[in-house]
Amino acid sequence: MVSPIIAKTEPPVSSIGAADLSSFYLKWYEMMLLIRKFEDKAAQLYGQQKIRGFCHLYTGQEACIAGVVTALRQGDKHITAYRDHAHPIALGTSPNHVMAELYGKATGISKGYGGSMHMFDKAHHFLGGHGIVGGQVPLGVGIAFAEQYKKTGNLCITFMGDGAVRQGATHEAFNLAMLYRLPIIFVIENNGYAMGTSVERSSNVTELYRLGSSYGMDAERLDGLCVEAVHRAVEKAAVKARAGIPSLLEFVTYRYKGHSMSDPAAYRTKEEVEAYKAQDPIFKLKALMLKKKVTDEAACQAIDCKVKDQIAEAVAFAERASFPDPATVYDYVYKQMDYPFLQY
Repeated sequence: MVSPIIAKTEPPVSSIGAADLSSFYLKWYEMMLLIRKFEDKAAQLYGQQKIRGFCHLYTGQEACIAGVVTALRQGDKHITAYRDHAHPIALGTSPNHVMAELYGKATGISKGYGGSMHMFDKAHHFLGGHGIVGGQVPLGVGIAFAEQYKKTGNLCITFMGDGAVRQGATHEAFNLAMLYRLPIIFVIENNGYAMGTSVERSSNVTELYRLGSSYGMDAERLDGLCVEAVHRAVEKAAVKARAGIPSLLEFVTYRYKGHSMSDPAAYRTKEEVEAYKAQDPIFKLKALMLKKKVTDEAACQAIDCKVKDQIAEAVAFAERASFPDPATVYDYVYKQMDYPFLQY
């Protein structure tokens, strides 16, 4: 539901999303496959104790970030929660540096201090994975406010999981975004289970996009397993966001793994997981490419080999890198300010 005030200023979007997207197919396929194989390798390395601590995989959700990246433009800001390996890779960060961060090495994109849940890459406009559930949502509003204040024309896309919509800070963020007409797109990556409790058991509103209606926010629910659907929805939302009309998009997706590597996911059946794998976004895209003759099996195989080599290089890069110097343990925690009245 859209408030009458906002409806008057809504830009025309009839031409947005109408174009043939087949030119993106190969880019999407390579991006999604790279993310999938990276996460598969991360799971294997975690089992070998090469990667330690918390580790949340994006396996099955690849269409969400792939469609977002191609729908937005250079300079737009991205922020997400702790399931964050895929986002910097999709934005162009080398898998080498993401893998090194998982290893806790000094060549990681957070210099080995952040690990799995705290990836950052300012150069690619990725402003972080964040470990506090829903904590990134008000930060996204702040980033959008800064873009508006500086008149950059950029927006901030703010990702959250279905569990984060229960946080009070999320709703405060929705309210402020609408109050100040910020250039922001909120995305709920609804994989159905939060940490382990299904949406049906935790909310009387199971179509989460409807939560936007109480703020007069444009909202839409779409198939998060279809990269084309994601691209088209974000493309439309981006036009609105740049005109000061925030949107809430719910991507209905699925994670094949547990909430984290320590989660056996005993709360769902094998049959359910297999049913979703039958709708795998990468297999669906490949079938579509072959059907439309955008590519052939040989080209797909070449991409598969390229991705395999990239993953092998990422692991080798992380293995040969050094751990951070213990003497730097307090670096990058607080910025030292020269305020004499604070000196003791």
